[in-house]
Amino acid sequence: MSDDIKVSVNSWGGGRSLVLSWTDPISGKRSTRSAKTKDWRTAERLAGELEKELESGLISPGKITWDEAVTRYDDEYLKTKIPKSRPSYLASFNHVKRVLSLQFLAKLTTSAVSTFQARLKGEGMKDSTLAHHCRAIKAASHWWVRLGMLRAAPSFDMPDRGEAKSRPITTEEYERFLLTVPKARPQDADQWRRYVTGLWLSGLRRGEALSLTWDQDGAFCVDLADEVFRIRSDAQKSGKAEICPMAPDFVDWLRATFPEDERSGRVFPLIDTRTHQSLSAGRVGTIVEAIGRKAGVKVGENEVKDDGKVVRVPIFASCHSFRRGFGSRWARKVTSAVLKTMMRHSSIATTERYYVHLKASDIARELRQQFGQPTSPAVPVAGDSLQQSCNIGETR
Repeated sequence: MSDDIKVSVNSWGGGRSLVLSWTDPISGKRSTRSAKTKDWRTAERLAGELEKELESGLISPGKITWDEAVTRYDDEYLKTKIPKSRPSYLASFNHVKRVLSLQFLAKLTTSAVSTFQARLKGEGMKDSTLAHHCRAIKAASHWWVRLGMLRAAPSFDMPDRGEAKSRPITTEEYERFLLTVPKARPQDADQWRRYVTGLWLSGLRRGEALSLTWDQDGAFCVDLADEVFRIRSDAQKSGKAEICPMAPDFVDWLRATFPEDERSGRVFPLIDTRTHQSLSAGRVGTIVEAIGRKAGVKVGENEVKDDGKVVRVPIFASCHSFRRGFGSRWARKVTSAVLKTMMRHSSIATTERYYVHLKASDIARELRQQFGQPTSPAVPVAGDSLQQSCNIGETR
């Protein structure tokens, strides 16, 4: 369908005003307006004026190309609001262009989205990955609508993201991890033990912990007086400025571990012992996973294809495993709303999906402890009891 608008003059019966009608090039719907005159020449002049008016208002949504829309979203939003997520968003947009061969932004309709999802699933893409791409496209489409570049955001039938690939680590596994640090990092064990303990007690993401600072003008700083994190919009995943409460055991650990005269600069300055330069987030993640492997802290499995066969590959504890451990421990102590704030999730649905759950065996043990009659001595399960999971203050 052409993006040009043609306004025609129509008569709906003698004695009635003439009618101007046209088809919206985006929605395909027919629209009408009274010419408020019975004179054909006057109505044709009004039709020409209306065409110009509609074309002027349609320049952005009707004529802007997909590449132009993506470039503007990148320049005005991704680079300034969420630069860390920029590569991921651009990858999602590339999938749209490849699968749908979109030339114009206006063609990003609900029907096009449905086709996009079906084709990617047909290529074998996992629902969790597809959901990730859909969330990026959905966020961008609403931004384009706000700026008048797109008439209406398409509807998304969001795929089920499925279960998390890995589970939270337990207290026993955290303690085993700490004991392994000196063996894996004999030259700089102290800085790594502090960093790992910080992840365990704070629930921070890998990069957030690395950027955490004592300086009050920092992008992501500690405020021990009020026991909160003060976060600028450019320093966290959501892209929003926020003041967030710190877990009390993390506050107590900071006060006990760092004397007042050491409370300046970054809280966890991880330094390469060879180059004496700060380690990148990627390198930090690699080292933490290597320690987890050496400690034997397995938190899940991945399925990969090898010579046509599906092989299960173990997943060992990573930085995110500590954040998930933090969320799972506090899920047993606070409400979903409080946990959402502590985890800094944008939606409480995310909090409830991944953290507000207890295994039936955990619940049964708790019910027995609180309300049941004593039974024969139970065989303890290392690192898996409810009490042990809640014992978050025992750190070294």
